[in-house]
Amino acid sequence: MSRGNLKARIAGSALLATLAGAQLPVRAQQAPVSPPAPAPSPAAPAAAPVPWSSLSTEQRNLLSRLHDQWGQLSPERQQALVAGSQRWLKMSPDEREQARQRFHTWQQLPPDQRQELRQRWDQFRSQSPQQQQADRENFRRFRSLPAQERQQLRQRWQSATPEQRRGMIEQLHSRGGGRRR
Repeated sequence: MSRGNLKARIAGSALLATLAGAQLPVRAQQAPVSPPAPAPSPAAPAAAPVPWSSLSTEQRNLLSRLHDQWGQLSPERQQALVAGSQRWLKMSPDEREQARQRFHTWQQLPPDQRQELRQRWDQFRSQSPQQQQADRENFRRFRSLPAQERQQLRQRWQSATPEQRRGMIEQLHSRGGGRRR
């Protein structure tokens, strides 16, 4: 898959999922995904440093490359690494392989695309938990569609003019789905 194609797929997935979700039934029931924890507010107290000695043996092995730098890392970075190591250690081998593949895909993206995705993530995190859940549900609905239907929706969106896209979005909002900007 070319980078341009990948970018188009990533960039359009959320909106297509929203468009598809308002018009199509869910074909597969999945367990609800709990919303991510809210981002700390600027007034939140400073994070406490995490002593290397407080890590489990498995965490120290996993983070061993950072041992010499650990004390120079910000407390926020240390806590993020500890949380990530905890998630990693709870994963099955299949989940770990999937995470490796996703990380490899992420590394292959140009910096501008990674920045765009970070901004989209920040935008998602700034939504209410209800809107996040609605977006997740719409994305699940989109992903549950047969590949041919997903491709048709992508093509329809990509070939639409800005005015047509606005009309699609308004139609979606009038049906009670999607997000308002």
